[in-house]
This record gives sequence, C-alpha cells and structure tokens, in this order.
Amino acid sequence: MKKNIYLLLLLLSTAIFAQQKRLETSIDTTKNKIGAEFKLTIKTSVDTLSKVVFPNLKNIGALEVIRSYPIDTVKKDDRYELIKKYGLTQFDSGKYSIPSIKIFINSKPYMTDSLLVEVANVQVDTLKQKMYDIKGITPVKSSLGDWWKYLLIFALILGIGALVYWLVKKQQKKKIEEEVYKTPIEKATSLLNSLEKKELWQKGEVKEYYSELTDIARNYIEEAIEIPAMESTTSELILGLRAASVRKKMTVSQETIENLERVLKQADLVKFAKSKPLDYEIAEDKNKIQKAILTLDSSIPVEVEIEEDAILNEAQKQKQIQIQLEQKRKRRILIAAASVLFLLLATTSYFIVTKGFTYVKDTIIGNSSKELLEGEWVKSTYGNPGVVIETPEVLKRIDLTKSLPKNGLALIKEMNSFALGGVSDEFYLMVSTYKYKQDSTAVDLKKSLEVTLQTLESQGAQNMIVKQEDFDTKEGVTGIKGYGTFSRVNDKSIGSEKLYYEIVLFSQEGGLQQIMIFHKDGDSYATEIVDRVMSSVELIQLSK
Repeated sequence: MKKNIYLLLLLLSTAIFAQQKRLETSIDTTKNKIGAEFKLTIKTSVDTLSKVVFPNLKNIGALEVIRSYPIDTVKKDDRYELIKKYGLTQFDSGKYSIPSIKIFINSKPYMTDSLLVEVANVQVDTLKQKMYDIKGITPVKSSLGDWWKYLLIFALILGIGALVYWLVKKQQKKKIEEEVYKTPIEKATSLLNSLEKKELWQKGEVKEYYSELTDIARNYIEEAIEIPAMESTTSELILGLRAASVRKKMTVSQETIENLERVLKQADLVKFAKSKPLDYEIAEDKNKIQKAILTLDSSIPVEVEIEEDAILNEAQKQKQIQIQLEQKRKRRILIAAASVLFLLLATTSYFIVTKGFTYVKDTIIGNSSKELLEGEWVKSTYGNPGVVIETPEVLKRIDLTKSLPKNGLALIKEMNSFALGGVSDEFYLMVSTYKYKQDSTAVDLKKSLEVTLQTLESQGAQNMIVKQEDFDTKEGVTGIKGYGTFSRVNDKSIGSEKLYYEIVLFSQEGGLQQIMIFHKDGDSYATEIVDRVMSSVELIQLSK
C-alpha cells in the first residue's frame, strides 16, 4: 500500500514538475556593477501549432528593462524552441529579487522562476581606477566630400591669374598707345576712323556714338592745347579755348569755334535730354568735329628752336627717357610682385586646405613646439641604470638634491637627472635615474608614482586627473605609466593654464628610472613629440 502511495506521489510531483518546467529561466550573472546589464533568458519548447506570448515590460520588479531582445526560434524535429531575452539594470546598489513573469502558451499562463541578483558599488580611486575625460563632440563628416575645397583653390588661383593678366594687358595697352600715337592729331585721326568702323549710330546706338565722338575732341584739345577739356562743361571748354587761342596766338577762325560748340551742345542734348538727330545731322556733326580738330591743329604756331631751346629740349628728352626707363622698371617690379603674390596666395591656400589654418599660421608666425618637432632629434643614453631615449634636443644635467627631503636623500646611493626646458615652460621633459643603497627594499612602482604625483601637487598642480596603466618598451620591459591633466597658475599671464602630463617609471635591481613630460593641453605638436619620445624608450639592462 505504501509503495502505491509513494508511486502516486511521485507521478503527481512529476506531472507538476513537467507542467512548471515548460519554462526555463536563467540569468548571465547574479552579481554586477551599478548600471551594468543583467541578461535574463526565458526558454520554452512547443509544437508548431502552439502560440506563445511574451509580455512587453518596462520594469521587472525593481529592475529597469533597458532592452527587450527579439525572440530566437530554433527548430528541433517537429517542435520549436523559443528563446526570449530581457536586458535589466539598476542604478542603486543592493540585493534585488527578479519576480516571476507570466508567459501565455495557447492562452494558458505559466510562471517563470524568480531569481536573486546583487548590484555592487563601483570602487572610485584615482590611483587604482582608470579615469577618462569626457569625449568631445565627434564632427559629422560632410557628405559633400572635399571637392569644394579644391574648387575654392581653383577659383582663387583663377581670380588672381585674371588680376595679373588685366594689370599686364593694361600696361601693354598704355605702352602701345604711347608708341603708336606720336602726336595728339595722329591719335585723334586714328580714333575717328575707328569710331566710323564701329557703325554705332547706324545700329541705333546714337548716345554711345556722340559720347565717343566728343571724348575724342576733348582729349585732343586737352593734350594739344593744354586746357582741362575732359572735366569741363561745354561752356567752360569754349571759354578756355578762346582764351588759349589768344594766349598761344592761334590763327583760328570764329566759325571753327562756333561749329565745335554746336556739336558739343548737340551731344549734350543726345546724352542728357534723349534727343535723336537725323542721320544727315549726325554725319554733319562728325565732319564738323573732324574739321575743327584739323583746323585747331594747323592753327597752333610752330616755335623756331634757338640753340638754347635745343639744349633745353635735349635735356627734356633725356629726362623723358629716364622717366620712361623708370616706368618700365616699375612695371617689371609690379609684374614680379603680382606673380610672387599669386604664387604665395596659391601655396598658402593649398596648405590651408590640406594642412589646416593652424599649421599655416604656426609656420609663418612660428610655434616653439612645432620647431622642436621639426628640428634635429638626438638619441642618447642618460643616467645609471641607463635610459636610451630620443629627444628634440640634448638633455642638460640638473641638480635635484636640494629639492629632495633629507630622509629620502639618505636612501639614495646615486642620482642623475637631465631635462629639456624648465618646469615653468609650456613644454618640459625630464629623465631621472636613482640607485638605492643595498639595504633598501624592492621599489614599489605604484607607490613611487603616487609620491611623484603628490610632489607635483605640492609644487602648485591643481585639479589633477590621474590615469594609470602598464607601459612596455620594445624589448618587453614592463613599467607603469601615469598620465592625465592638471592646472597651474601661469606666471606670464593672469589666470591658470591646463597641462597634460605623462610619467613613466621602471624598476631594476634596487634602481628606479623615471621619465616625466608635461606640456600645454591641446598642443598637437607637443602630443607628437611625446609619442615619438615614448616610442623610442630603451633600458640598459643591469648585469646580474
């Protein structure tokens, strides 16, 4: 009878177990840090016709659901295995229970197992725990690419080239006019013929025709008779012409001056009153201007040169030759300067686009870090135990005995220090080696780094951020590196400045080797110097 009862209980428990075990509940870890993810996994096996519903939850107990993963389906023979995962987290430390979740299989509820998890505090120690600055905003790369930069350079070069071409052509045109038109009458006659070939008034451009026609007459009068004809009104020009004819004893008739005045007034009406003369009137005005210019030129008296005048004219000619030579020299200087300016601007624009404005500014104005980076580097061995290192300049020996406390100095058998720059400069590099006395204990690199950082703070370093990691040389020697930023008062200006630092320590058989560098934070050239210096570090191994 007892056997039957035990058998019945066993079958009942098996049935109950089988019903509950349709769901398998698991979690990837039961202990995690604040804010870290717990991954809760629920599995069930059903036939191909079954319908399973997993709830969409925002919280499971006291834990927040940060992600609901898609359901994975695995087919096994004629059944499906469904796997559902939830990403959970908590931002307060403590122990938490993940309660049972109700899952529906063919509209029938099934409960998952409850689980216990623990959220632990994060240990914060600036000497043991690595800390990192907040990352800056990452710039989004333009989908347009860099083609616009090259287009800008091309447009700039094209514009400068056009300016140089215009200046050269202007000088050449002026030179040709000076050579072709030896006298004002030749120039006026040639320009009148060119005006007729344009056929402006025949094309309806009457205003432009009269403007050029009167400009030719005014320009001739100004050059030949030497009165300000171009800037005078018609009345002022006629008065000046009458006075000049008397002064220069010109045999010019009253009719010639009156005809010239009529044409000039007709031109004023055309240009300012929109008058439209007839074709025969336009032809007559052109003939009057041509006749007036020829008459005026023939009426100018020819002076007979005496010997004194001949000497004076020869001196004037020599002076004129000197002036022309000076003008040619100035033109050559102008063209050369424009060409140099063109090449300079083109080169500068190219480097601004390819290297950036800061690089061009630092190249032209100067930058101490850039000069160090691009100078002749020196590879030397410093101290004992020796440190082989490549630096922008040879390091100079310095004496640190006065800066060390007496109790610390008593432990040191031998000390050597070498530096580039001063501690108040924007870039400073120091290499130090120490050999301790034989009864000294093994060197604790972490403790030594902590002491070095405390020394920096005692010397004025503020708001120090400390990061720490192992440092390996190319030969496989392992040391410790501390790095980060700190602020200090700038003696040269009001306020403080932010500096970046790196300190590397090695220990060899009772000896300590130290490399310290700090520079102005954000100095890209100094960053390249640090990378090159640190990648060149080699250690002289002590013989056993």
